[in-house]
Amino acid sequence: MSPAAMVSDPRLGADVAGPHRQVRTAALMGTVASVHVLTADAAPAPALAVRIAAAQDSALRELHDLDALFSPFRADSQISRLRDGGLLPHEMDPRVIEVAEACTRLRIESGGRFEANLHGWFDPTGYVKGWAVERAADRHLAPLLSEAGVLAAGLSAGGDVQLLTAPGADWIWNIGIADPLRPGALRARVPLREGAVATSGPSERGAHIIDPRTGAAVTAAATATVIAERLSDADAWATIAVVAGHDDLTWLRAAPDCSGMLIAPDGRIRRWAHGVEIADAAGTSLLS
Repeated sequence: MSPAAMVSDPRLGADVAGPHRQVRTAALMGTVASVHVLTADAAPAPALAVRIAAAQDSALRELHDLDALFSPFRADSQISRLRDGGLLPHEMDPRVIEVAEACTRLRIESGGRFEANLHGWFDPTGYVKGWAVERAADRHLAPLLSEAGVLAAGLSAGGDVQLLTAPGADWIWNIGIADPLRPGALRARVPLREGAVATSGPSERGAHIIDPRTGAAVTAAATATVIAERLSDADAWATIAVVAGHDDLTWLRAAPDCSGMLIAPDGRIRRWAHGVEIADAAGTSLLS
């Protein structure tokens, strides 16, 4: 996944005259996860500070637990035990069953562009990170928004983010979308009060995405960013968009309500909002 930087200042620096940001990070799921909580006061009341820290720790701990459950690189995970014959399908944790059912729906809805059984065994790597981040944010960060003085919270893993803002809070997240053609530069910014942003493509890890329909790595792949309500959707459909390629947006008809953009290796851009491509009368995507 290419990073979508969680920022709130045009210079990618610290907040300027804005809310106080409390951040905790951890190495998880083969990447770095970070929990951001924004408060009105730089030094919240001690009791609130304790609750914020506990929520951040719980969110990171849940990601750790889900990684232990789903990682195909750990011999003791249920995914590995299922692959190796040490676990029967009816013995799976209910969360594994939930993810497996979601992956089956994605395979059907995407017309085969998504497949969690690509290598002959169940590996939901292309779905489970976004699902896990969304789940941890819902369970541990969303309750903080009812606390007086808490303005917003967000959870990021590998740059893909699930964002929350308290009702009535005057806060907009400003998410930077990396330019795959210019390392270290941004191609766009997304102002978002709530929702999720995920980016998929070859810029960080090379041609690592496989087209399930051919079994071959996607070469000359576009970079896709998808903005949706939930990160499980944004993450999965960003990968589906890469598999489909820059010239194919037919998958939008089956995708949930989402917006986003595709950047081709030659710099061409296609954008869409709520499932409808933004293009001029000549068919050229606008704002490129």
